[in-house]
Amino acid sequence: MTWRKTVATGWIAGLLALLAGLGVSSGLSAASEPLPALGIELDATSVSGLSAGAYMAEQIELTHASHLVGAGIVAGGPFACAESASGRAHVLWNELGSWENEVRSGTSCMQISAGVPDPKTLADRAKELAEAGEIDPVASLAAHKVYLFTGAKDEIVLSPVVEAAASFYKALGVPDANVHLEHSPVAGHSFITKTKGNDCGTSEKPYVSHCGYSLARAILEWIYGRPLADPGPEPTGSFIVFDQSVFDKSPPDGLAEDGVVYVPAACAGTNSGCRLHVVLHGCQQNRDAVGEDFIKESGFAELADKNKLVILFPQTGLAATNGCFDWWGYTGLDFMGREAPQIAAIWAMVERLAAQP
Repeated sequence: MTWRKTVATGWIAGLLALLAGLGVSSGLSAASEPLPALGIELDATSVSGLSAGAYMAEQIELTHASHLVGAGIVAGGPFACAESASGRAHVLWNELGSWENEVRSGTSCMQISAGVPDPKTLADRAKELAEAGEIDPVASLAAHKVYLFTGAKDEIVLSPVVEAAASFYKALGVPDANVHLEHSPVAGHSFITKTKGNDCGTSEKPYVSHCGYSLARAILEWIYGRPLADPGPEPTGSFIVFDQSVFDKSPPDGLAEDGVVYVPAACAGTNSGCRLHVVLHGCQQNRDAVGEDFIKESGFAELADKNKLVILFPQTGLAATNGCFDWWGYTGLDFMGREAPQIAAIWAMVERLAAQP
């Protein structure tokens, strides 16, 4: 995600951090086009993310659990972790509720100076939201496969927070056998690859590090079953820059004007039978900050080619605090339900990819 080690940043600091990242060259065409309708199998969709992206991945998974089959949570804690009492009560969201949520995000959902998040309490909160119709019934999670990852050298999101996320899923009825928690003794706050990115153990832009281990493959194999076909040396499909603004119904919602989708040649035709995996970047890991480094070095595209997977990379923009997806309420305190601005926009992208060509 790669978040602040302190929480006293706010909108101005977030925008400055993103502006500092502008000017990073892009390996993709600057011109965007409509997101294509590909007829993907909607009910075989999965999602993963790093840090803030991991929290957003959980929010999407729970809001649309009936259509998803699993999730990959990398350096992320349990759903609703950042919701404070004031935030839940909708007390002056832009002054008190949002601020208390942000404080909680840093002291309990990243660091643990305020204590490790309580999985049972948060599972009960998810059940309340399900009963209110804001997220899908939690019973829909029973067949999900969830892969969680934490690194011993990650000083931004500590391992007990990720462990709490594993317990959260089990408290909601995901069988123990469907929840895998991987502890890496060498990884930092980063997305792990075999050979690409920074040195292993680092926690620096683009937050991709080579540790001789493909996290993309581990996530996809856990969700979809082993073995996946081996990837080729380079992606052979198309990275398409598409217009995200048409899915933005509540601007400003923190999303960029453009997103990226990777489409293998085998998924470009009619009735391809391809599945969709949604990948959510961390803070300061969007295209404004790191160009295409995360998109192209994470390893998802190479695996997609031979395994009939379309990979969607939604992007935050300059209106997003530190480039983070909203998991604490900077777009408003109703940020966790299916009508939350970013969740609604991303799901509209999913539905577009599922539409028939």
